[in-house]
Amino acid sequence: MSILSVCEPIELVLAKVLCEPGEPTRHVYFPKDGFISLVARTDGGAGVEVGMVGREGMLGAQLVLGVTTAPLHGLVQGAGAAWRITARDFRKELLRSAPLQRSLHRYVYVLMAQLASSAACLRFHQVGPRLARWLLMSQDRAHADHFHVTHEFLAYMLGVRRVGITTAASALQRGGLIEYHRGEVSVLDRHGLEEAACSCYAADSKGYADILG
Repeated sequence: MSILSVCEPIELVLAKVLCEPGEPTRHVYFPKDGFISLVARTDGGAGVEVGMVGREGMLGAQLVLGVTTAPLHGLVQGAGAAWRITARDFRKELLRSAPLQRSLHRYVYVLMAQLASSAACLRFHQVGPRLARWLLMSQDRAHADHFHVTHEFLAYMLGVRRVGITTAASALQRGGLIEYHRGEVSVLDRHGLEEAACSCYAADSKGYADILG
């Protein structure tokens, strides 16, 4: 029996919080055309995005490791459809399906690599290449050349000041790579944006292709 047969279809609502660090995991989410940001937050409330989940993965991967509490803040970044299953039913399906276990073990590996890559990217790469990487990752998961995002949200996701985002986005726009107006981003030159992005994007993409196919 497919795990989807015990899932329910839902709509991911933009900016909705799906999980909080340290709280019990109640549901697992499999995005179809929406996507979710994984955010690490400090005691003061500041945060930075360390991962992103689209149709290639799931929110609630800690359950695959037998851990019931969420490690990160899960925030809907792109509205869209998803499948949802209760944590209890998910664990039942995981126990009864060896192929599901193998598939999700590979995904957990890829997710761990993405988290590590994001930490290194935050430390060593400048805002412009990081912004290009973020836009490419979002485009991959939105499955569209156009999506909504504000400078304030980008600053929060990348852990920088808003002025840094404004400067970096303006440079990408002057280069003809994107068009940005009132929170609406359009990717005009995908190849150029890939060249402007830091090496983390290509490394992450290769990891997904090699491990998840």
